[in-house]
Amino acid sequence: MHVLSGGRVADVDGTREADVAIEDGEIVAVGDIGRGDTSTDVSGKVVAPGLIDAHVHLMMDGRPDVASAVSESDYTASYRTARNLEAAVAAGVTTVRDLGARGTLALDAAAAVADGVLDGPRVVACGRNVIMTGGHGNWFGREADGPAEVRKAAREQLKDGADVLKCMATGGVLTEGAVTGAPELTPEELSAFTDAAAPTDTPTAAHAHGERGIKNAVRAGITSIEHGTFMDAEAARLMAEKGTYWVPTASALHGIVDNGVEAGIPADAVAKAEDAAERFGGAWEHALDAGVPIAMGTDAGTPFNFFEKIPGELAYMVEYGLSPAEAFEAATVNGADLLGIDDVGRVREGYRADLVVLDDDPNETVEAWRDPESVFVDGDRVVGR
Repeated sequence: MHVLSGGRVADVDGTREADVAIEDGEIVAVGDIGRGDTSTDVSGKVVAPGLIDAHVHLMMDGRPDVASAVSESDYTASYRTARNLEAAVAAGVTTVRDLGARGTLALDAAAAVADGVLDGPRVVACGRNVIMTGGHGNWFGREADGPAEVRKAAREQLKDGADVLKCMATGGVLTEGAVTGAPELTPEELSAFTDAAAPTDTPTAAHAHGERGIKNAVRAGITSIEHGTFMDAEAARLMAEKGTYWVPTASALHGIVDNGVEAGIPADAVAKAEDAAERFGGAWEHALDAGVPIAMGTDAGTPFNFFEKIPGELAYMVEYGLSPAEAFEAATVNGADLLGIDDVGRVREGYRADLVVLDDDPNETVEAWRDPESVFVDGDRVVGR
C-alpha cells in the first residue's frame, strides 16, 4: 500500500485535509491513514482526480492545415498518437475519449495503454466516424448513405470494439466546402445510428454545429452533442429535457481564430471559425440558462490545439460562465458519467487511482493545472517518477 500523506484532497465533494492510500490500482482509503508500505509526502499539495477530456483526436498534432496529414502513412499517425498520449498524461489528463481516427488506430492505442505498452491516459474510442458521402471529415470517416448503410457502418465500429459511436450530424470547420451548420445526416439516418447502439447500450456522440442538426441528433437519442456552436434556446431546452450532454470544445475555435491565416490555417477554415466564434457566446448563454449538462472536451489535435495544453479548456469554460469548481466538475465526474465509467473522477475509496498532485486547489483556480507534480493512472506513477 502506497500512501500520499500530509496534503489535501480536492474533488467535486470539496477540498479537505486527507491522506490517500493506493493499492493494486485502486484508492483503498481516504482520511487519516498514517504510514503505508511506501509513502510520498505531499504536504502543502493537493491530490485531485485526473482530468477527463471527452473529445480528442489522437492521430492529429495541432498542425495548421489538417489536410496535409491525409497522405501520411498509418505508421506515422501511430507515432504521433504515442506522442500525444504522453503529452496528455503529463498535463494531468488520465482519461481521453477519441472521437475519430483512421481504421482501428485509436482502438489499438486504447489496448496499448491498457496492456502497459505505452504510458498515457486511459483511452475510450469510437473507431471511425460515420458520415455522409463527402461529408465533414470524409478522409478518415466511414461514409454511409441511407438508414440501412448508416446502421451497418455503426455496427462495423461495434464489431471492431468501439466504446462509443460518433457521427457527423452537420458540416464542420476543417473540411473544405462543408457548410458548418448545415445538416448532413438526416433524422432517419441519425435514428438508425442510435438504434445500432441501443442493444449494447453504447453511448453515442454527434458532431453538430447548427441548430437543426443539434435538434435532429437530440431527438434521435444521441448521448452528447459535440461543439454545439450555434445552439439556440430551443435546442438547449431540448438537450436539458433529454439529459443530452454538451461538449463545447472551446479550445478548437480559439486555436483557429487566435492564430488565423497568417499561421498557415486555410482561409476557408478561418472564415468559418470566425463566424462560429461570434455565435459561441450565445450557445453558452442558452446552455447555462437551460441547465444543459456539460462535459469538458477540447477537440485536441485540431490547429494549434495541442495535447499538452488540454487543461486550458477549463480556463475557457470559466471565461464563458462556469466557476472553477463547475469547470473541474465538468472535467471529472461529468466526463466520467458521459463516458459511462463509474469509478473515476473522484478521490474516494473504491475508485481507480487516477490521481494528480497539484500545487493549488482546482476548486478555487484553473491555474492549479499549470504544472502537475505527479500523475498516477491506475495507481502507477507515470509522471514524476
